[in-house]
Amino acid sequence: MISLPLPSTEQLAHSAAVAAAIRAEIAVSGGWVGFSRFMEMALYAPGLGYYSAGMQKFGSGGDFVTAPEISSLFGRTLARQVAQVVRASDGDIMELGAGTGRLAVQLLAELQRINALPGRYFILEVSAHLRAVQQETVLRELPEALASRVEWLDALPADFTGCMLGNEVLDALPVHLVAHREDGFYERGVGIEDAAFMWSERPATGPLADAARALALPHGYMTEICLAAPALIATLAERLKQGALVLIDYGFPRREYYHPQRSGGTLMCHYRHHAHDDPLLYPGLQDITAHVDFTSVAEAGVAHGMQVSGYVSQAQFLINSGITDVLAQVSPGDAAAYFPLAAEAQKLISPAEMGELFKVIALSKGLSEPLLGFARGDKRHTL
Repeated sequence: MISLPLPSTEQLAHSAAVAAAIRAEIAVSGGWVGFSRFMEMALYAPGLGYYSAGMQKFGSGGDFVTAPEISSLFGRTLARQVAQVVRASDGDIMELGAGTGRLAVQLLAELQRINALPGRYFILEVSAHLRAVQQETVLRELPEALASRVEWLDALPADFTGCMLGNEVLDALPVHLVAHREDGFYERGVGIEDAAFMWSERPATGPLADAARALALPHGYMTEICLAAPALIATLAERLKQGALVLIDYGFPRREYYHPQRSGGTLMCHYRHHAHDDPLLYPGLQDITAHVDFTSVAEAGVAHGMQVSGYVSQAQFLINSGITDVLAQVSPGDAAAYFPLAAEAQKLISPAEMGELFKVIALSKGLSEPLLGFARGDKRHTL
């Protein structure tokens, strides 16, 4: 068993409050909740959940590092693709779940440099704490003329034209856990024994059972099914009138996700840069994630009037979008500036780092020209 850093007294008290809220939910639900509800509360319970409370999550002092935290090259390169969509649709930008706000800063600065600024940069953020962090980042790092273009939303607008963005959004959506037993599919959930959380299973029903049966999983197989992702894509598709939805995350096509050898699923927890597989530990203090089934994302988009405009690895997307050109803006002769950036680029595109595990998918409406980030290495045929 992996050895994890011990939480502080304050953190343990916070986790106890989260656990108490979940226990109350279990009590009013008849002694059991599906894991998706446990995960939803552990991550998003107002003022308590991992993404809702005020503890540091991103960067070296948090639990994990995202691409915009690794290097400004990420946002500056992504800006090339965003600019194409904004120009083609004469629209705005909307970022879903903006983390620390660093990606917004990188994008707006580069879009100004290449003369492709949108009228507005919307951020849809459900966490009041992260919204405050984002506002601080934007005001600190952007000139007022750029910062004034950023607007935070409490809900999706009825209509949107432009580029929707989501970096590591889908992996944090609550997932259902299913197990294929000899007598059928069961949903894994959480109960209480001796005041502690414990795993408990009940027969899967409704849409979850239908989705599980459609996967034709072997007996003994346990995995995740994210019903929330297709639902989110459906909603975004309804609101997007013209433009593209660009999603960046770690995951696989369905055939690879539910491969017979991946019989334990992909659920993973992140706590102070330690990865482990016990989501019942320290509720509210750790991130809980699952890989993305990109086939379900594509199917949901197509079912709601979108076109799958591309699906590539993050490395291929960044190369297609011109990361080498962005890097070349710094002279190799300036070693102090160039070599750290080159090392950051390697982290973003190396197969041993983020380059192959992370994928980029684009779902579009009303765009005629091919998207530059998917010009080479397109893997739509694998979905």
